[in-house]
Amino acid sequence: MFGRRALQTCRRPRILLSRPPAAYRRPYSTGDTRNAVGVFTPKSAALFIVTGLGLLWYFRHEKAKLIEQQEQERASKSYGRPMVGGPFSLQTHKGGIYTEKDLLGKWSLVYFGFTNCPDICPAELDKMGLFLDAAQKKHGNVFNPVFVSVDPARDSPARIAVYLKDFHPGFTGLVGTYQEVKAMCKAYRVYFSTPPNTKPEDDYLVDHSIFVYLMDPKGQFVEAFGQAVSVEDMLVKVEDAIKEFR
Repeated sequence: MFGRRALQTCRRPRILLSRPPAAYRRPYSTGDTRNAVGVFTPKSAALFIVTGLGLLWYFRHEKAKLIEQQEQERASKSYGRPMVGGPFSLQTHKGGIYTEKDLLGKWSLVYFGFTNCPDICPAELDKMGLFLDAAQKKHGNVFNPVFVSVDPARDSPARIAVYLKDFHPGFTGLVGTYQEVKAMCKAYRVYFSTPPNTKPEDDYLVDHSIFVYLMDPKGQFVEAFGQAVSVEDMLVKVEDAIKEFR
């Protein structure tokens, strides 16, 4: 049906190549292999040195930043303390004069209360005594317990002397005029409700802050122990404060 000519047009012409084209050849020689691997040239050596110096500078810079950050945190911790304490001048239960300079050299525990207090003040003074007995066994005579009366109208030095006999023998009792006591309470941020014009024969109770203030040997505020703080907790916190102070 189809002629010879039609059959010839359907055949695909053959292309015979004696060797592959140059584009498909893969060069193979010892020189080409060496160029593909590469060598340690002066340029690459210089780049290696520069990179190493850069890493060394980076790590030193980061270390310096870390040290600076730690110093700033330490400084903020030091300067971030509440401004508690300051100058005062009161009379002791033995008749002498006592100022803020008498707090220096020891770890002072300062408590504000009054002798007519029915329960809270005796409980806190007892707790201070238990703390002192335990802490002095380890650290020696480095503590200075102080009782400051916020009821100057009724708490004379003689009355405070009798009152403190029921507690730790190391206590120093302090009292002064109403304005002197008020000034010290303000410096220590202590609240008390004693009216300014009371008389010794008046019958009243005094509402006041219930804290034991820990001051370091430099006279700086360290911690305020509330009524809920146990003797064991006080020992741990004072131990940490002493270690940090050293």
